Amino acid sequence: MNPRLLRPFVLLALFVAILLCIPLVRAQTVPAQQSQTAIIDDAPSASPDPAFIARADATILHSRKLIDAFFQQTSNVVCTENVSQTLVGKNNKPMYREDSIFEYQLQSNTHSGSLRLVETRDPRKAAFRDPYKTLLITNGFASMLLILHENYEASYVFEPVSEETVEDRAVLKIRFKPISGASSPAAVQLLGRNYPLPLKGDIWIDEETGAVMKLVASLENSLEDLGLRDLRSEIHYSIVQFHAPEEAYWMPAAAVIDLETPKQHWRNIHRFTDYKRFRATIQVDMGEKQP
Repeated sequence: MNPRLLRPFVLLALFVAILLCIPLVRAQTVPAQQSQTAIIDDAPSASPDPAFIARADATILHSRKLIDAFFQQTSNVVCTENVSQTLVGKNNKPMYREDSIFEYQLQSNTHSGSLRLVETRDPRKAAFRDPYKTLLITNGFASMLLILHENYEASYVFEPVSEETVEDRAVLKIRFKPISGASSPAAVQLLGRNYPLPLKGDIWIDEETGAVMKLVASLENSLEDLGLRDLRSEIHYSIVQFHAPEEAYWMPAAAVIDLETPKQHWRNIHRFTDYKRFRATIQVDMGEKQP
């Protein structure tokens, strides 16, 4: 196994590194802040619908309560992860691609009082490596859901955008924006110094279950002075049904990550399939009683 430890209460778990090219992008630990929920509607043409705002508020709170349970569920399953690493050229056309297959698991524990996430990948099919090509490595983006975690409430403003129907389910689209001056849960590390990444984006939440169906995040502002022009991630989740006992988990289904510097553009696509659930069973043998 190849474990990668993600720091406690880390959001960017979009752990991005360009081999031999640009600095490591990694998560920044953020101190717990006072909980708050900010929901606004800046539409200039009409007043916000109070009922819609109330539903959005309730849906966000419902979803927030499920985040810890999500990471507990991921610890109970393994899956097959197919990864395509692509170097993108002009006109958004692929120039070079490598494909790999892994057995993937995201484990979590709270024994120390903080949420600790450990991502493991066991290679099943190694890609052919061209030593003259520089590719993007993307890991840990499954924990992007920590944007909704209670420890990050004070870092974002949440704005209800619309109600949609996705796969016959009622879904709320929620926009999030970073709060100026708030600690960022993600950062670029350059020469030992952390530079916060201002992330904005949209979250699609199933209104009935509170489950996140889709999450799109990108930089609010370009960081070209650090060699980072744009960073965008799009993650889709779907229901995985297990039997004996009957349970249904919302798990990552696919993710697309694009990263651009002034000279390069990379795109990685991750697909998660063949989920298997397992449970640890501990048998204690006390031995025979002594007379």
